[in-house]
Amino acid sequence: MNWRIYLRSIMVVARKDIRIYYRKAPVFIFGLILPTFLFLAFFMGRALDIHKYFPGFLAMTIFFTASSVGPLIVPWEKQAGTFERLLTYPVSISTIVMGDMIAGALFGLLIGVIVGLAGILLIPITVTHIALIIVAFVLGNACFSALGVLLSAPSGNVPSNVMMLSALVRFPLIFVSGIFMPLSEMTEAGRYIAYGSPLTYLVDALNQSAGQTYVFPWFVDILVMFGFMCLFLVASVSILKHNSLKRL
Repeated sequence: MNWRIYLRSIMVVARKDIRIYYRKAPVFIFGLILPTFLFLAFFMGRALDIHKYFPGFLAMTIFFTASSVGPLIVPWEKQAGTFERLLTYPVSISTIVMGDMIAGALFGLLIGVIVGLAGILLIPITVTHIALIIVAFVLGNACFSALGVLLSAPSGNVPSNVMMLSALVRFPLIFVSGIFMPLSEMTEAGRYIAYGSPLTYLVDALNQSAGQTYVFPWFVDILVMFGFMCLFLVASVSILKHNSLKRL
């Protein structure tokens, strides 16, 4: 397939997802309201340094918003019967997956920029590495959007089942990724568990960009997030191809 046609097909899929799924109630509930209340429940009534914990809150916002669109798309379209119709068009499974990922990443990027600017202007949070925070924003949103697509890949046609699976995966990750307890304060066993979470590396990169305590060099955070993103995308394409062949 010509690369120009391939990229155009991806953007068409992404535009379709943006027009349909940005207004769905689960996107706002799981992507915006839930992380805000989680952070408020942790922070209110405690004498904590907002400068220390804000990068973690920003990472959690990106994580929830970017991964909230993907789990809806495949089951909703299977339920409506439009997923099979989409496969009859001159697009590949990888095109659909990439379009879904871009739609989720753009949503997370939009909300993340708003929250980040609010923190910089109102708290204020000092940014010491502008290039790092830009790269971390873009790559983190792409990584977690790809995770959202992966969560929906093996699904049936019941969106509520996928959202339940998504919650079972996302909630444990936010508690082991250095958001509410910095990696430097974890036990050795806790740190090894945290190293298996992609969210850990976004939190670490944002901490470094804000002049807070960090664990890994910036390039390790970037490379690991990129590796997770590629893994999620490859797994999503493989699962959707397998399920499509089974239906045939």
